[in-house]
Amino acid sequence: MLNTFQQSWHAMLPTNSVDEGARQEFAKSLKQFIQQGILPGLGPVYQARAARRFEREQGRPPADRHDIRKAMVPDLYFQSYAAVNRISQELLWESVIDSIDHDLDRLRAEAEAQSGRNKGQLLIPETFDVPRYVAALDIHCMPGGYAGDGRTSDVGLGVLYDRGVYLYSMGYTGPNNDDLGRSVCNYIKRRLDGFTPKRILDLGCTVGHSTLPYKELFPEAEVWGVDVAAPQVRYAHARAGALGFDVNFAQMNAEATSFPDGHFDLVVSHILLHETSGKAMPRVFAECHRLLAPGGYMIHADLPPFDLMDPFTQFILDNETYYNNEPFWGAMRERDQVELAVKAGFDRDAIRFDTAPMAVMEFAAAADGYSQDAAGAVADREFTAGEFAPGGGWEVLIAQKQKG
Repeated sequence: MLNTFQQSWHAMLPTNSVDEGARQEFAKSLKQFIQQGILPGLGPVYQARAARRFEREQGRPPADRHDIRKAMVPDLYFQSYAAVNRISQELLWESVIDSIDHDLDRLRAEAEAQSGRNKGQLLIPETFDVPRYVAALDIHCMPGGYAGDGRTSDVGLGVLYDRGVYLYSMGYTGPNNDDLGRSVCNYIKRRLDGFTPKRILDLGCTVGHSTLPYKELFPEAEVWGVDVAAPQVRYAHARAGALGFDVNFAQMNAEATSFPDGHFDLVVSHILLHETSGKAMPRVFAECHRLLAPGGYMIHADLPPFDLMDPFTQFILDNETYYNNEPFWGAMRERDQVELAVKAGFDRDAIRFDTAPMAVMEFAAAADGYSQDAAGAVADREFTAGEFAPGGGWEVLIAQKQKG
């Protein structure tokens, strides 16, 4: 299973020496070992000693994920899990940096050439304020963060993100790291009654992993990807050219883009909301409503909110907040997203959560790098907090703007 989903090479990926490739495989395999070999032990440790110790000391059992954290943090097993999980995260990025360093001149030249093949626009303003919730820390422990220092659009950080995300996801998002976007596209085709958007906007697109499937499945549509990080959108534009797509990319803030009212039929995001903030999230919803034409859809794909899972599962998921530089990860899952959508202008009856089945389960036999066995294994998985792949599908929040 582990090595079934290899990343498809394209011109904007770095070339690896044998040693570099082996180190990246080790980083990926270590994450898999943590998930399959160490993570399952946390539950028994909690039940057998951490919860009992907490109850002896506090005179009551743990009541929520915060109590569970207080119970687990002193335990040596949990400390070992948290430490090796953090180290593996730092290691995966470091394993890619050497490849980028010796290949950077070629990658920069390739970016120019591949962007020239993409007939879509690339908009990067001379000045831009990167939001503090992105600029203040290295999200996912990625050195330099997504946006860098905010003064350069060099493609190096985009290269690092593209290859690093593949290692982080252990290939579960497919050869092109695009399972999220592909899954939502499939959902739209099957569940939205023939809805065929003519203008599509992907918010927080980074390098366009999830953006390109919309152009593939809706080839007549005008497709835009926007992100606050100039290095990511510059890389995204070149990567799209390398993969043969004409897609527009721009450095814009999802809280307030420069597109006119009602410009899009479909506005989507993929694992974006938990990378924003408590103040930004309502603004993103309001911007989605403003940008949509009457009858258009807003779809945000992410992991489930906390009220859909038990406290121990919440605790496991919340480790990303504490050990992976994602400060809004846990808080976002406590927000009432339906209520936010209502306040943004959507009718309550037109808002729902649903599951978009993972696309890797569906076209396994049709694409290089897949196997039917691997697809079946993903399909049979249950949602397990702490593991990357969510199991059968991605949680999607869907809201339709009132028709005119």
